[in-house]
Amino acid sequence: MDIFADASAACAALAEREPTLRRALVPIGAPHIRRRAGGFEGLFRIIVEQQVSVPSAQAIWRRCQERFDVADAGAVLGAGPDDLRACGLSGPKTRYVLGLAEALATGALEFRALAHLTDEEASAQLQSIKGVGPWTAGIYLLFCEGRIDIWPPRDVALKGAYNAAKVRRPFLEQEALDARALRWAPYRGVAAHILWTYYAHINNRKPI
Repeated sequence: MDIFADASAACAALAEREPTLRRALVPIGAPHIRRRAGGFEGLFRIIVEQQVSVPSAQAIWRRCQERFDVADAGAVLGAGPDDLRACGLSGPKTRYVLGLAEALATGALEFRALAHLTDEEASAQLQSIKGVGPWTAGIYLLFCEGRIDIWPPRDVALKGAYNAAKVRRPFLEQEALDARALRWAPYRGVAAHILWTYYAHINNRKPI
């Protein structure tokens, strides 16, 4: 069963367990669930989004889509570094994307095999690719595979949303929030979506 298709039971369980999540749910009603295409395209896009603002990431990704088939690792590998940099990717990100395409070409990474792995095993497999750390792997497993108990560590938007919904100080630093999220298993992915949706709400933006 896809819990993300109806997250109401998970939201109710989280609201009972965590007052801050309960307060975040009041103005948003329900979390906006992000689902994306997987495979090379999905991980390519997440690499683009690393450590840049949402508008910047959207602009770079749009240029990538206009320049080549972002779902075709071979096409991107053939385009080479100059085309990627022309889209706005930094030097390191250009190397990461080409390294990912090369890993697929050589069989070092097979996305279809991830479905047969545990969350921890799948995360480790993704992190074997240079440029893919715990956050990137977590986002992929959450958005592209719809795994329900994934918490992307060191996500500043999650921290901002949690502290904005928190009534009493002290506010949580990043490591403390990541540790607290362990209490929200097996629905950590739903908790993340609640906080992202709440973050968009307090910043007067539509959730993406």
